Amino acid sequence: MTGPLRLGTRGSALALAQSGHVAEALTEATGREVELVEIVTAGDRSSAPVHRLGVGVFVSALRDALTAGTIDFAVHSYKDLPTAAAAGLHIAAVPPRQDPRDALVAKGGRTLAELPPGALVGTGALRRIAQLYALGMQLEVTPIRGNVDTRLGRVLGPEADLDAVVLARAGLARLGRADVITETLDPMLMLPAPAQGALAVECRADDTGLVELLAALDDPPSRAAVVAERALLATLEAGCSAPVAAYAELAEGDSGDEIYLRGAVISPDGTRDLRLSRTGTPADAAEIGKALAAELLDLGADSILGHDGSTGPGTQHIGSTE
Repeated sequence: MTGPLRLGTRGSALALAQSGHVAEALTEATGREVELVEIVTAGDRSSAPVHRLGVGVFVSALRDALTAGTIDFAVHSYKDLPTAAAAGLHIAAVPPRQDPRDALVAKGGRTLAELPPGALVGTGALRRIAQLYALGMQLEVTPIRGNVDTRLGRVLGPEADLDAVVLARAGLARLGRADVITETLDPMLMLPAPAQGALAVECRADDTGLVELLAALDDPPSRAAVVAERALLATLEAGCSAPVAAYAELAEGDSGDEIYLRGAVISPDGTRDLRLSRTGTPADAAEIGKALAAELLDLGADSILGHDGSTGPGTQHIGSTE
């Protein structure tokens, strides 16, 4: 194929920004032209709360288009991907990861500590809701949907009805809206979702030429961090309906690079909060995640993950990057 490569993307402003960045990076690295092809997903059609939609709701239509050959590759927010591999498809690249932390946007430029008891805070992820409750600040937390501008409008717009919203910092940065952030939340307070801030560039596994071409975009440290976080998620995932959080950082250790992985399982009401950490080498990223998940299970994480209301194996309540 010598024509432009067809890159499938959701049609939201954030998805288009992410895909446009990947397209530009690929053209710069390889000289191949790329055209964006908008794909409407089930998640885009639904107004239901994100945590009720299930895993892969923002992904399946893109993967169907890949399998059918109507697009050549796709860009996903990595945290939207189910942990199970998709038959016939391959994650060819994990580009350099954006800051994975969560961000607060509050009226009056307030920080989280400055919000008064009873302040109304909106967010789209049960993981964030649970951790906000776990802080014991007596906040009123409500689930919200919509794109980034819609969510920001509920705090900053003329008809604002919320005191603050919590979103992924990466999404705001990619849209050039980081200026509205009133506080980037310390992971000690708000641990991110597994793979938050990372992108997954996916193509058909048998398209070996494209697999090789897309490898030019891969960032090994970002991939290692995501592998560790998602291995933890996958190990905890059977019957999971509770929020799971994970954050891996790479740093130079005494014997070379090390991964420092933190993981947490929090009950939806915030009353039970298990947090542990583990270190190891990037080459052992998957094993680090599995081992940390096993430690969490030994401490009783399974009793949190087994609460009534489970939507079945393989279900982790994570929303879109928006």
